[in-house]
This record gives sequence, structure tokens and C-alpha cells, in this order.
Amino acid sequence: MELRICIDVDNMERAVEFYTEALGLRTGRRFKSDFVEILGAGSPIDLLFNEAGTHPIARGYGSESVRSYQRHWTPVHLDFVVEDIDEAVARLQRHGAVLEMPVTERIWGRIAGLADPFGHGIDLLEFKGRGYDEILQPH
Repeated sequence: MELRICIDVDNMERAVEFYTEALGLRTGRRFKSDFVEILGAGSPIDLLFNEAGTHPIARGYGSESVRSYQRHWTPVHLDFVVEDIDEAVARLQRHGAVLEMPVTERIWGRIAGLADPFGHGIDLLEFKGRGYDEILQPH
């Protein structure tokens, strides 16, 4: 089974710039101006243009909420594994990300929490040693 990650944005060119230049991913297919495929992560990321204030779900079939690109919380976020977390945090901030949780040390490595320019949560992970396996079987 293939997994595709869909991210709503309200400025396609800014989104393509952020996900390619800040995260080092690359542009795949462009489907008109409202759907751009981003490649280079473990799964393709589909950037979908949708204006703020529009309904994400057809009325009558779910939430009456409307899209907002202010910082919002959702139980789903993206984790990107990086080689140098300090450099990656600085690069993402230069491209409009907001640092919400400074780099923190964990037994498995280091983590930083950010929000992309569209209010979506992003964590950066820099593994050390055996990564998450450090939690399961300490040396």
C-alpha cells in the first residue's frame, strides 16, 4: 500500500519553495496550479491549493470548520529525519518556519518542533547511535 501525504496551502509558490528549498525535497508533477507533487521524502507529499475560509469537508458530511492557515494543532504532524538539526532548524526558519520547541536532547537523539508557513506542525529528528532502538535496548 502506498501512502501519500496531502497538505493544504494557500500560496502554492511559497509552499513549493518551502518544501523544496528549506527541506531539500524536489518538485515532481504539477497538476495545474492547484496541485504539486513533492518528492524525496519517504512518501510523496501533495501540496493542494485551497483558499483560507473554505470548507475542508463537504457541508453536511463532517465538521463545519473552515480552513485556517494560522497555527493550528492537529494530532497528525510530519517528522523529517535530518543529519544536522541545528543547520536544518536555521534553514527552515530562513524560509518562514516558526520554532516552537527548541532543539531538545533525548536518549535516541535530538528533536525540534516547528510550524511551517501554513500553520502545520513539523518535527525535525536527528538520530544518534541506534536511533529509536536506544529506547528498547539500552547498551
